[in-house]
Amino acid sequence: MHSLPLEIVLEAVANGLLTGAVYGLVALGLTLVYGVLHIINFAHGALLTMAMYAAWVAWSAFGLDPYVAILPLVPIFFAVGYLLQRFVIMPASQGDDSNILLVTLGLSIVLENAMLAIFRSDTLSVQVPYAMEVIEAGPMLLSFPRVVGFGVTLAVAVVLFLVLTRTDTGRAMRAVAKERTGAALVGIDVRHVYAVTFAIGCACLAISACLLLPSFYVNPRVGNAFVLVAFTIVVLGGMGSVPGALLGGLFIGVVESLSGLYLGDSLGQLGIFVIFILVLLFRPTGLFGARA
Repeated sequence: MHSLPLEIVLEAVANGLLTGAVYGLVALGLTLVYGVLHIINFAHGALLTMAMYAAWVAWSAFGLDPYVAILPLVPIFFAVGYLLQRFVIMPASQGDDSNILLVTLGLSIVLENAMLAIFRSDTLSVQVPYAMEVIEAGPMLLSFPRVVGFGVTLAVAVVLFLVLTRTDTGRAMRAVAKERTGAALVGIDVRHVYAVTFAIGCACLAISACLLLPSFYVNPRVGNAFVLVAFTIVVLGGMGSVPGALLGGLFIGVVESLSGLYLGDSLGQLGIFVIFILVLLFRPTGLFGARA
């Protein structure tokens, strides 16, 4: 392995942390749904792609900057997530967890093909003036979109923490996650909590999509690549662990960045899957010891 100047390595680590924060935000919705509903949402990637297309439409049709588009898209995707869980996924699955997996997988296929029919297979992107801008931080040059993504992700994490710990809805979500039957016996509407949890996951995807779009393209299957990384983060951080998703995202971002630096951009994600295999072999419960 060839030696590189320390400044370049530090810059790669810093940019990896910035990218990893957005990865963590994508994983956050996935781990939240698993933590409360105890199912893996196979439609997560398709919903992320849908959110990225929505942000692209907001930019191309209405002239909304992707960062500004967060404001209308978050409530829209919160509503979409709530309606999907309450009136599509739950009724179709008849409350059976194994059926929910099949329903979310079917939903993923439907959404992907709908986007393919509407947008074709063309690769789309937005043209914003700050896409290639950098911020000088001492000897390091940091990507402006990634710095924004890092800051927004931290803000979302703080808001979500406050929701989970300081609100009645958050307490209900934690109660349902611990003991669904007991929560129902004390008067908590479990179906409503499930739908709200799924909705929050979709809202996180809307934010992620708006943060990713200035730096990434969108096509009907782009969400799958991010969700593969998100699954690795969820396993690394511990299934259902919110702090684990965020810290795991930062770690995976650094791994990807350093792998790309030393192995080349085309092999950048190789390190991610090596980490995934090692975690499954040696610590399948993840960093925070949640049950996998």
